[in-house]
Amino acid sequence: MVIAHLNLWNPDVAGLGVGIALLTAFFLGMVHGVTPDEHTWPITFNYAIGSYSIRGGMRAGLLFSLTFALQRALASELAYFAMADFLQLSRWNFAVYVVVGLVMFGSGLYILRKGRIPHLFHSHAIEEQKALMPGPLPAYMPLVHGFVAGWGTGAFALIVYTVLAPAMGSPYLAFLPGLLFGLGTMVMQVLLGSVFGAWMARRRLDDRARIYVARMMAGRTLAGGGVAFAIVGAAGFFDSRLAAVSVSTGVRVHNLAHLNVGTALVIVILLPIAGYAFWKSVREARRLFPAT
Repeated sequence: MVIAHLNLWNPDVAGLGVGIALLTAFFLGMVHGVTPDEHTWPITFNYAIGSYSIRGGMRAGLLFSLTFALQRALASELAYFAMADFLQLSRWNFAVYVVVGLVMFGSGLYILRKGRIPHLFHSHAIEEQKALMPGPLPAYMPLVHGFVAGWGTGAFALIVYTVLAPAMGSPYLAFLPGLLFGLGTMVMQVLLGSVFGAWMARRRLDDRARIYVARMMAGRTLAGGGVAFAIVGAAGFFDSRLAAVSVSTGVRVHNLAHLNVGTALVIVILLPIAGYAFWKSVREARRLFPAT
């Protein structure tokens, strides 16, 4: 069977036909979409949570991964024309961190009423805080974020750019591995987005409180996470040794095989920020909108 020939860990360009290469790209994308990657689901999580519904979460995952897929198709084509070495530079990846961080920070402040910084960390009088109700998520931001985040690199990108794209054998087909990889990621991001949205929709809060918590949590996590991304990106850009920091786990799944800066960014920084944002936002919501 064709599936038996798939190797998602270390595919060999010499043994790949076009069909196997494209299937490999798609299934790699699915694995990428569900593993803890600093370029995908932590970002989708915030947009999905902010939508506070299953449908909204699915839409957030779809929009984010739609432009992510387009970006990967473009990068796959560039890699075919010997751009893979440039795309794999550690400084390039850290520069993407900085841009992603700025986009996250800007999105967070937009949700938190366009830069009213004190509302990030401090409480206000109840009536004043109600007047500062966080705004809805910008509908276009997941699209922007997906395209920007897609330029980040890692083990998956290395396989797509250096193994699968060359296996196409023609510049007219070279974009397909990146596109199929992006579509595989899209499948999992839509599913995860619906799960995140459903989780938020089922919080035991009335409608106003749930909307408040969803938006405040998303805004605070995006803003705080954006600062973390930008700082780590700037540090890695000026000291490329940061890219070499890695601890092997022995798990033969990309994104889980090594604990590196990207993994630490998700687990050590983003998750605690999200947890604090949720806790604080729920406390505020229950004070602002007490159950009747």
